[in-house]
Amino acid sequence: MACAYDFSLPGLTGGSVDLGEWRGKPLLIVNTASKCGFTPQYEGLQALWSEMEHELIVIGVPSNDFGQQEPGSAVQIASFCARNYGVSFPMTVRCHVRGAEVTPLFAWLAQQSGFLGRPRWNFFKYFINRQGQLDTWFSSLASPTSNRVRETATRLVLNA
Repeated sequence: MACAYDFSLPGLTGGSVDLGEWRGKPLLIVNTASKCGFTPQYEGLQALWSEMEHELIVIGVPSNDFGQQEPGSAVQIASFCARNYGVSFPMTVRCHVRGAEVTPLFAWLAQQSGFLGRPRWNFFKYFINRQGQLDTWFSSLASPTSNRVRETATRLVLNA
């Protein structure tokens, strides 16, 4: 049976984002976009990363699949995220998170979460437990600073 730690994606600034590097740690995987009404959620994601950096790994996966809201190049995306939100958590290159060209990680997430858990817009959030399995997911409407999201992050970090 596959787990999240089996996946790797090209890194936004080169190299790769190999989820296996964080085997045994909880992950928060989020499909992101720079020109979306939910883009300010980068601030909350960065706050979670800063607070729990060594325990919860936040991974941003830019996607242009919804409303063409991530049209930039890797350099433009990285610059935007750093300049506007101080993003320092790992980010991948722009990927498809739905459709015929869906990246294998998001195909696996869709299989694990079921129909309702498939990303329907930018900033869907997927929590992966320490065993590499999907624990829960949140839609775009759930802010990273919401009690539900923060409680899930804390629970996964403390569930050693």
